Amino acid sequence: THFDTSEMYAAGHSETLVGQAVREAGIPREALFITSKVMPSNLKYDQVLSSCEGSLKRLGMDYIDLYLIHWPGAGVKYEETFRGLNKLVRDRKVNHLGVSNFNLKLLKQAQELSDTPILTNQVPFSTSDRSYVKNGVLDYCQNNDIILTAYSPVDEGNLRPDKTLEAIAEAHNATIFQIALAWVSSQPRVITIPMSFN
Repeated sequence: THFDTSEMYAAGHSETLVGQAVREAGIPREALFITSKVMPSNLKYDQVLSSCEGSLKRLGMDYIDLYLIHWPGAGVKYEETFRGLNKLVRDRKVNHLGVSNFNLKLLKQAQELSDTPILTNQVPFSTSDRSYVKNGVLDYCQNNDIILTAYSPVDEGNLRPDKTLEAIAEAHNATIFQIALAWVSSQPRVITIPMSFN
């Protein structure tokens, strides 16, 4: 029931398809958790507001559960960005704020600028990609009530088999992909969003 999309995915068409699927399924909006993201080229105050309006229109929804800064941008004035994001929360167009691909310094800055708690930092995390463990983000999130949302948990379907993964998979009558997903989601304060083209 958690759908993750962005104005960047297929130039917004992904949001249109998510909204269409929700309407056709007849699922009550409140039973779902919809995440979308603002592109790094749209992080000025007015752009944040218009990007969210565009996402809401494409989704055909009145609010987004979680709205993220998709990527950090060079030279971005995050005070201006969060002025817009905080307004979206006050106006009830967004329930929660988060970030994506933020290092520890930027994550802490986001916390200072947000009027509400930063719910998540969405980053790549898998058995083979532990860059956000090494840079301290995972530990910080686990100790500061922030969820780490792991994307590319099976390396976009290109997970390389190794002896350990294969042995565990064989012992549990599972695939290496299932074991890798189980490992990621078993980490404290970590959720994962495997991508699907189907």
